[in-house]
Amino acid sequence: MLTQNADILILKQKIAITSLASISPLGNSPDEIWRNYLSKQTLISTKNFNGRDQFVVTIPHEVRKQIDDLRKSDNKYKALDETVLMAILVSRQAIKKSGWEQGEDFGINIGSSRGSTQLFEKYHKEFLETGKTSTLTSPTTTLGNISSWVAHDLKSTGVEISHSITCSTALHAVLNAVAWLQSGLANKFLVGGSEAPLTAFTIAQMQALKIYSNSENNGYPCLSFDLQKSKNTMVLGEAASVVCLELGEKENALAYIEGIGYATDDLEHNISISDEATCFQKSMQMALQNTKLEDVDAIVMHAPGTIKGDLSEYKAIQNVFKNDMPLLTTNKWKIGHTFGASGMLNMELAILMMKYNQFIEVPFAEKQTERKEIKKVLINAVGFGGNAVSILLSKEF
Repeated sequence: MLTQNADILILKQKIAITSLASISPLGNSPDEIWRNYLSKQTLISTKNFNGRDQFVVTIPHEVRKQIDDLRKSDNKYKALDETVLMAILVSRQAIKKSGWEQGEDFGINIGSSRGSTQLFEKYHKEFLETGKTSTLTSPTTTLGNISSWVAHDLKSTGVEISHSITCSTALHAVLNAVAWLQSGLANKFLVGGSEAPLTAFTIAQMQALKIYSNSENNGYPCLSFDLQKSKNTMVLGEAASVVCLELGEKENALAYIEGIGYATDDLEHNISISDEATCFQKSMQMALQNTKLEDVDAIVMHAPGTIKGDLSEYKAIQNVFKNDMPLLTTNKWKIGHTFGASGMLNMELAILMMKYNQFIEVPFAEKQTERKEIKKVLINAVGFGGNAVSILLSKEF
């Protein structure tokens, strides 16, 4: 059962993460991903958009070939956006690792901040130039396209959900799955996020907000969790990542979900977040209500690389933990901001740190006192408008 009174939310049953799969600039095999995390080098490079080089983080060429092969493998897949194709690939990998079979009854909730970005912009450009658009424009660019095609590919018989809550989309998918699992409406759920946002128009949007990086800073274009930076340094990346969630204790569990929290800031404008990220304070407190603060070993921060985004989250953590500050880290300095997939990549980093009992630091951040063990890790994500989610993971429930 899931019990909630006002801001009190208690998980009464174990929810196991039985597998995780991802496609990102880090690669798509666990060993390769961990090797890349052990390196202090960023994976950010430049790519030309409309005649100008921009900082971005792209998936490796060998992974791109897998996407191309998938597109060619089925005539129905030829018209799909990369967001959908990446979601299909990681979902296949995840259920194989968990031992699930095609055709099983499991729910699917895979979201995206922008949806089928590349395909939508292609069709929109076509419309502006010709006044007409292709027959399949609508069915291949709607947000529901993602989970529906994954369900088709896996032949699953459970519920299919797609949604967008901007940058906290993947962790909101976890919240949805927890509710379904705890209610008894499902025993298994595949959740995550997928994002292929590297287009000229999407980058132009971030530049219009004056949050995009325009220069290297000692080799690090994105200064995520540098609290002394004087300019915004967000960089976009592409990725897809999903986890398999199951009710109960499992021998193959990578980790357990021990607490969940969520909250929304009062809006001052469309992308606002309060100076001390009140939404994060509330979401973290909700996720930690049955946990001693000193037992949290690390936090994987949202930390997008913007001045206010990074600093407000840090202040929120200080307000919640006070003298019991855990280790703090983020991965956006290395792989950029992957919008709707970013929360699940934070979960991946948390699981890897617990597996190897090793903290991955931000190389240019202030040194922190390491702990002997990493058993509990809190994960944060927040979307434009202050939609925050915090998920507490542990090696044991």
